Amino acid sequence: MGRVVVQQWMSVDGFLAGPGGEGDVFAAVADFSASEAHNTTLLASVDEVLLGRRTYEAFREFWPGAHDEPMAQLVNTLPKTVCTTTLTEAPWGTHAPARIVPDAVAHVRELQGTAIVWGSVALMGALLAAGQVDEVELLVAPIALGGGTPLPAIPKLRLLETETWPASVIRTRYAVG
Repeated sequence: MGRVVVQQWMSVDGFLAGPGGEGDVFAAVADFSASEAHNTTLLASVDEVLLGRRTYEAFREFWPGAHDEPMAQLVNTLPKTVCTTTLTEAPWGTHAPARIVPDAVAHVRELQGTAIVWGSVALMGALLAAGQVDEVELLVAPIALGGGTPLPAIPKLRLLETETWPASVIRTRYAVG
């Protein structure tokens, strides 16, 4: 059986995106170096990136051409799976295209390695509801948005670790269940 880790950026008041989108959360972070260093280490243990359609489309526009970004090589070369019923192909610039699966829960139940879910709120919610998430990592930006896309309901969590990063970002990692 595989392992699924969900990583989400959020505001201190529990929103994954504000009225203007995810950029509202990221606008409060002046320094992403700790996140980049953490994710570079984390991605070394990841076998697959799981994305919902909307997050895939946003990532596809950014990552294949982000040659100067510290994580670009890792993100671009890791196998990606898009959980969608609306796409028939999922190109990724000059890199291998993403695989498409129509049923995220069935895909995860057959998973043999470690997968990370980035963004993809609907996908996260579906996997949590099906009991298919092992860990949730929350990166809390120093901003209260007052509205937007809320963090989905998460079953009982057990704190595994927490740390404070530069730019007042707090990283917490929980086991689910």
